[in-house]
Amino acid sequence: MSVLSRIGIAIEEDLLGRFDEHIGRLGYENRSEAFRDLARAALTEDAARNDAEKAVGSLTLLYDHHVPQLSGKLTEIQHQSESNILSTMHVHITHSLCLEVIVLRGAAGELRALAGALGSLRGVRHSTLVIAAAGEL
Repeated sequence: MSVLSRIGIAIEEDLLGRFDEHIGRLGYENRSEAFRDLARAALTEDAARNDAEKAVGSLTLLYDHHVPQLSGKLTEIQHQSESNILSTMHVHITHSLCLEVIVLRGAAGELRALAGALGSLRGVRHSTLVIAAAGEL
């Protein structure tokens, strides 16, 4: 475990009150862990902007599998990027809608490019890439 350092910050009372309410709803027991999580998130976001940084994350797709040739295109693009794909989960949501979650690893730029290639296909209704860690891997 790392050595902890104490810091002091100045923050407006109304902002602190809103922050305390927010972290309370999320289940934080104290401000310190909430601030540490904010710092980690900011550092991950910053590192993920660098195309060459190693990253891991997930891509969630919601798509209409009745759109002609969409399933084949999704599969073809994923096979072309097999070195970045660790796992996939496919769920039938309705008669026509499918949800796919793809766990990814690789350079942040590669993950963004793959997310763009899959998310921009006709019939994909929703696409969200979440980079959970970058740079520290």
